[in-house]
Amino acid sequence: MKITSPIFRWTGVCSWLAVLHLSGILFTEAGEDSSTRWWKGNLHTHSHWSDGDDYPEMIADWFEKHGYQFLAFSEHNVIAEGKRWTPVAGTKGGADAYEKYIHRFGPRWVESKIQDKQLMVRLRTLDEFRHLFERPNQFLLIRGEEITDSFEGAPVHMNATNLKNLIPAQGGNNIVEVMQNNIQAMLDQEKAIGRPILPHINHPNFGWALTAEDMLQVRGEDFFEVYNGHPAVRNFGDLHHASTERMWDIMLTRRLGHLGMPIMYGLATDDSHDYHQTGLGHSNLGRGWIMVRSGNRHLTPENVVNSIKKGDFYASSGVELEDIQRKEKKWIITIQSRYEDETFTVRFIGTRKGYPQESKPVLDEMGNALPVTRIYPPEVGKVLLTTKGWKAVYPIQGDEIYIRAVVTSSRKKTNPYARGEFEQAWIQPIIPE
Repeated sequence: MKITSPIFRWTGVCSWLAVLHLSGILFTEAGEDSSTRWWKGNLHTHSHWSDGDDYPEMIADWFEKHGYQFLAFSEHNVIAEGKRWTPVAGTKGGADAYEKYIHRFGPRWVESKIQDKQLMVRLRTLDEFRHLFERPNQFLLIRGEEITDSFEGAPVHMNATNLKNLIPAQGGNNIVEVMQNNIQAMLDQEKAIGRPILPHINHPNFGWALTAEDMLQVRGEDFFEVYNGHPAVRNFGDLHHASTERMWDIMLTRRLGHLGMPIMYGLATDDSHDYHQTGLGHSNLGRGWIMVRSGNRHLTPENVVNSIKKGDFYASSGVELEDIQRKEKKWIITIQSRYEDETFTVRFIGTRKGYPQESKPVLDEMGNALPVTRIYPPEVGKVLLTTKGWKAVYPIQGDEIYIRAVVTSSRKKTNPYARGEFEQAWIQPIIPE
């Protein structure tokens, strides 16, 4: 509630507030804040608790020191709790990771023992080490899990962010059912614990496991990774397989234009596993993240997840934005320019009502249909407008089923996911009204 009365009692510690109030500055009660802020975070990270090659404290330390506000550990079918001892020689990071761990946190923190002639280390739980890094409204660690499932050898991976209890892989009789069963398990736990859980589909092109048609059928799932920093996930597709961006446009067109389903939002993540070797071929940290906008000054898991669920975020592999605004019939994107020689290209992408609805299968050399995302006409996910510069304005026509935007910098990405990659940002879709 804002204080609007001009009368203010001059007593004790309140006197300095009165001075500011009479100067025209309005105050808000605790919990309210008229200014918005951007929180930078990553939702897909692996450590020694699953198949990462470093200790979770070392990973959290990097993110906290590199300007992030939140981080979720998402281990394969495990959450970081309970007692677990692991042999130093048996971990992916080996002795090198152990020595760095000792050097950073000291022998009093690192719990080790000799067992069967092997040096063993106890992995610290999230609840044990979170106090080393968390700072009120500055940095936050969020509990997560990568529910790692499959169907007939095809990997079906889905993240659950802000869960309380481990969710076992649910299985199913086909790809869609596997996804739907795992989503339902997340929704059931969300209802049971009374706090929001964010489900999202991971790297659809990993193992060429998922198609756009598979994903758009899943109910209760409104998020997927349009960008993942792991070198094996094939974000850009190939001759026979659609890119994740192409999948996004197909899903948006079908969900919004025909199925009466909500917007599908696109995330960027690291999916980091490799912390001691960097470069092409390694799944490193710092490649993809999201920027979450919130008007609430309190950095909590619930506020982060709720803002994401509202679609109030953008995904990035390097480009940073100043603001995203929708004013009357204009969509305005303002980009943060960091270097004098940096230029930006903004593509507004969407599908207009009345587009040709036919699609056809992708055929192999023998003319047989492949079990991959189908081919749709170019009117699906068409570039509606291209602009240059640090500010882009799209005039909303009203006949668009949806509009999204991609900002591409002239700067090549440092330590890219793929050779020749430029820094980008993916702005979440809007629906004209």
